[in-house]
Amino acid sequence: MGKFMVIPLALIFAAGFLGIALADGAEKTVSGVIEDSYCYGTMGAHGASHKSCAIKCLKAGIPASLVQNKTGAIYVLLPKNNEQPLPDDVINRAEDQVTVTGKEYTKGGVKFLVVESVK
Repeated sequence: MGKFMVIPLALIFAAGFLGIALADGAEKTVSGVIEDSYCYGTMGAHGASHKSCAIKCLKAGIPASLVQNKTGAIYVLLPKNNEQPLPDDVINRAEDQVTVTGKEYTKGGVKFLVVESVK
């Protein structure tokens, strides 16, 4: 292989690896409604009348989901650190319209968002 082929190939591989790194763990801001996964997923329960139940479920450890406004995509919300619950400012916003900023990860077709802030 000539010298002139090595540099372009190296640049292609570097760009590919950079794309992988940026796609997984990239900063993302998503607007939607925080739901408890159990009631929303199994019964379709949501809305203001479900708020107290959703908060109880989230405090009991049911995973929190963020249902995106634009597409209906569902993100599983994760705390900043392993072995910690979601912060109360996330749990207490169940059934509220919010904007969440954090790092996005996708595994097996499931979208995850590590919560850095919620407004």
